[in-house]
Amino acid sequence: MVLEGLGRSLRDVLKKIANSSNVDSKLVKEVTRDIQRALLQADVNVKLVLEITKEVERRALTEKPAAGMSSKEHVIKIIYDELVKILGEGKTIPLTDQVIMMVGLYGQGKTTTAGKLGRYFHKKGLRVGLIAADVHRPAAYDQLKQIGDKLGIAVYGDPNEKNAAKIVRDGMKHFSGMNVIIIDTSGRHALESDLIDELKEVADIAKPTEKILVLDAATGQQAGPQAKAFHDVVGVTSVILTKLDGTAKGGGALSAVSQTKAPIVFIGTGEHLEDLEPFDPARFVSRLLGMGDIRALIERAKETITEEQALETTKKIMSGRFTLKEMYEQIQMLTNMGPLKKLISMLPGMPGLSDKVDLEESQHRLWKFKVIMDSMTEEEMENPRIIKSSRILRIARGSGADPKDVRELLQQYNNSRKAVKGFLGNRKLRKQLLKQLQSGGLEVQE
Repeated sequence: MVLEGLGRSLRDVLKKIANSSNVDSKLVKEVTRDIQRALLQADVNVKLVLEITKEVERRALTEKPAAGMSSKEHVIKIIYDELVKILGEGKTIPLTDQVIMMVGLYGQGKTTTAGKLGRYFHKKGLRVGLIAADVHRPAAYDQLKQIGDKLGIAVYGDPNEKNAAKIVRDGMKHFSGMNVIIIDTSGRHALESDLIDELKEVADIAKPTEKILVLDAATGQQAGPQAKAFHDVVGVTSVILTKLDGTAKGGGALSAVSQTKAPIVFIGTGEHLEDLEPFDPARFVSRLLGMGDIRALIERAKETITEEQALETTKKIMSGRFTLKEMYEQIQMLTNMGPLKKLISMLPGMPGLSDKVDLEESQHRLWKFKVIMDSMTEEEMENPRIIKSSRILRIARGSGADPKDVRELLQQYNNSRKAVKGFLGNRKLRKQLLKQLQSGGLEVQE
């Protein structure tokens, strides 16, 4: 999870409030000290930390809870509000025709982020073209081309051309029919005069709708001055913070950029091309505090599972059918949505589960179960009861698994089948789900 250390510390603060007998000045002072420590460890600016904790303390001791809200809930809401405030206002890039120019120094993850952004728009149904305008870094074109090929997105560039302006001019003509054109520009180790001139020339030709600065979260509080420097040169309209999953300085980078009033539109949360999330301060803080982000989970699900697939699987189960085939489909849907650790962070109250359960081991078990089921016959998948000792040995050999792994899968299947049976026996829950299915256009008999 992004900023896992900070999230764990802040969730401990909320637990302290929830477990207290009452909210008094002593508790409030303890809580504000804990928040100070957590934010400072996440590299947030000292002055900003003091400002936020002072405001939390003032509001907690002077404001009265709203009607129907307990004093504990009131203090938790204040903490939430103040954390959202330091991250600034969010911004959403519209799904319309546009030209996006990516800028940034070397080593910030600009080329990979250009590909991730291309994937984001491509998944939303827009036609995307990538222009490889980094003419200085060796193999920059090859890297972007490989990313484009992997995503099924067209890439324009010329590895033998050293004039970035010419590549952009030709690329704009080449992609004139595209909805979104993303330009990957050159970087430097510092914002030098030749880079400034090149960026200005490219901007004059492309006339970009968005000029997005890509910053590595590991730069910490220095992200603020860097954002300001690039803004002074090209007029940065948005920021993407990369590598936010693997640095303790992420809190510093997030807060520093927000202080420059440059809106953060996306955050990079991993190495894979799907690891790019729209940044919404309120939703981000909600996940940090363990309150979840159901909307993000639904968006992730929509990317990987069609509504028809989800409804069809549910229809089978509602009809009382739950074989290994249905179990396989469920595992397939879940694993397609990404690592369990990320999915857990989107569920309210669940982020702390990773401290108690080995989620990587659970992910591996799901993968192993799929491999085992791939070695089963159609008859076995339809009727798991026929799988006895001789079949278990054959399936184990065919899947490269141990017989005990096959037995574990069958035990898991039996547990799931009993859970489904119990659910179907609950008339109230069954009725609610039937309504949802029927509204989705599926005819399921009650």
